[in-house]
Amino acid sequence: MSRVRNVILVIIGILIIGFVVLQVIPPSSINPRYAAPGNPAVTNMIEWDSPETEALARATCFDCHSNETQYPWYASIAPVSWLVNKDINEGRSEMNFSTDTRFDGQDMAREIQRGQMPLPIYLPLHPEANLTDEQKQQLMDGFIATFGR
Repeated sequence: MSRVRNVILVIIGILIIGFVVLQVIPPSSINPRYAAPGNPAVTNMIEWDSPETEALARATCFDCHSNETQYPWYASIAPVSWLVNKDINEGRSEMNFSTDTRFDGQDMAREIQRGQMPLPIYLPLHPEANLTDEQKQQLMDGFIATFGR
């Protein structure tokens, strides 16, 4: 019994050391997409068609598609932080409400309609982004009204 206990303690020790080592590895040394993007300055102010559209966009899109990301507590713990940063970096490179000046409202609406956005992995930990069908339609209509076809 003591041999099994010793093996379990060694495994736990290795896991703890591995976890600590992950915390000090700079994410950019693994892959530049894992680097923490932070929140650079907002250089574009959008004139939304309504406050409701803006509120829905902020709740569902802004964490990955703006420089106004609200980082949750787990965004500081590797390796989860690497995945969060990767999604933010990729989202901002596709479209950034804070810096881009040209948007395609029709394309944005299509992504929501197809269930492509918000990403399914985002929804379980962000209940505010779980929109009803009515809210999704309101957001899609708002994007088209704000940005055009």
